[in-house]
Amino acid sequence: MLMPSIFGENLIEDFFDDFARPSRQVARYNTPVTNVMRTDIKETETGFELAIDLPGYKKEDVKAELKDGYLTISAETKQDNDEKDDNGKYIRRERYYGTCSRSFYVGEDVTQEDIRAKFEDGILKLSVPKKEPAPKVEEKKYIQIEG
Repeated sequence: MLMPSIFGENLIEDFFDDFARPSRQVARYNTPVTNVMRTDIKETETGFELAIDLPGYKKEDVKAELKDGYLTISAETKQDNDEKDDNGKYIRRERYYGTCSRSFYVGEDVTQEDIRAKFEDGILKLSVPKKEPAPKVEEKKYIQIEG
């Protein structure tokens, strides 16, 4: 049974897009962005090695933050493409601004000094050590009894 969709998932329309109309690149609510921040995670004896693809980003566009046991990687880009003719009139003017981020739980015992990061050729490489949680010492809490 075909149902109309408010989210752009009309099977008939998608079928005819391939034949009758030029293809559209429409970002849909449930379509994952597959070409940004692809991540490979490799476990070693001492920790984890992450390789995050960030094509087109510069080192200064990438930030890594450790908070409450979560390592969050974010990247931001801004591009302005202005083309003018000889008289200074715009022929084409396009702007693009985008951000992306991913978070990984690394444990609350890992500190930012423990993590090593290197950005090279559009790939962010991170080394995160394995740390066992420190055993919590149980405190005895006594209730004062009056009388």
